[in-house]
Amino acid sequence: MSDEILKTTPLTPSHEALGGRMVPFGGYSMPVQYPEGILKEHLWTRENAGAFDVSHMGPSFLQLNALSGDGEADHRAVAAIMERLVCGDIRGLKPGQLRYTLLLNADGGVIDDLMVGRPLRPDRQGMLYVIVNAGTKDGDFSLIEAAAGDAARLTRADDRALIAVQGPRAAEAVGEILPEALELGFMQFRRVDRDGAGLVVSRSGYTGEDGFEILVPAAQAKGFWDRLLADDRVKPIGLGARDSLRLEAGLPLYGHDLDETTSPAEASLAFAVSKRRLRDQDFPGAARVAKELAGEVARRRIGLRVLGGPPAREGAEIANAAGTVVGTVTSGGFGPSVGGPIAMGYVPPDYAEPGVKLKVIVRGKPGDAEVVAMPFVPHRYFRKA
Repeated sequence: MSDEILKTTPLTPSHEALGGRMVPFGGYSMPVQYPEGILKEHLWTRENAGAFDVSHMGPSFLQLNALSGDGEADHRAVAAIMERLVCGDIRGLKPGQLRYTLLLNADGGVIDDLMVGRPLRPDRQGMLYVIVNAGTKDGDFSLIEAAAGDAARLTRADDRALIAVQGPRAAEAVGEILPEALELGFMQFRRVDRDGAGLVVSRSGYTGEDGFEILVPAAQAKGFWDRLLADDRVKPIGLGARDSLRLEAGLPLYGHDLDETTSPAEASLAFAVSKRRLRDQDFPGAARVAKELAGEVARRRIGLRVLGGPPAREGAEIANAAGTVVGTVTSGGFGPSVGGPIAMGYVPPDYAEPGVKLKVIVRGKPGDAEVVAMPFVPHRYFRKA
């Protein structure tokens, strides 16, 4: 028995009332599934709209202590703070734009993957909206605060509820409550005032589907959640289906597919390293990252279709056709929308091209597998024309 005291979210009583099976995750008590089960929850999200409590994540706001009154100059100043830590172009964000980026250590290893956004409103320039992962947020926040020094302050918002709504009917459901959300394209966000409270709404998510993430004050969380679930298009979805959905979407999970030894090049996340930052090599670990992106990389993250035997889970060995172990599975399981077992893992570049035949060793028995392009299921993000 663990003596760990788990944190709760503003929606914990709602999950328990819905029959959610609660498990420890990232220091929180979170629903892994509801009575219908992971398979049905997964398929419902792919076909309709699923509501997820992701309040264990680390939303926050980084704000300059002194504003110049010039919105562009203030944005550049706060972006410069964040760019000391990440490899993305934060300075180049447009108002209302979010960017996926990576927090790197001095060796170019990934401390965390995160989202950074520039507010839309002119009176919110000099501020960044930052969302980090649950298991790393205390360390991430400490690094950001150290980089900010006396120039800016970090305000944590992880006492609020963060609710994700994902799926092809997510826009219909969210639009009934927040019509302003429909003005957003993929990776855009804005503040919406509703019932005397300020909500932060982004068109983003972790399933490969169109969808939204809404930061809601704790006092309004249950009412917002209940209104979502009153819509026949929406069902509550637990962490189990969230994991299978993100795996099918080919999205890495920090602590499994990413860690402090893994570089952006190894993780097949070259898009997260901006051209300007790579040219200037002004981020942590830039020398290693530049070298690896130029081709000198020892391993790469790949997608695998498991063609025979049971699913290959995290930790399973990957072997070549001759039976020599060449890599390890970092995420794996059954892909309900794919209709079979899938996995991600790391292998040397010679084995990383789609079509390469490999083996996955599960419980001592090798099963046939093939490298395939990711995502396993096409992304369906909404992009404005």
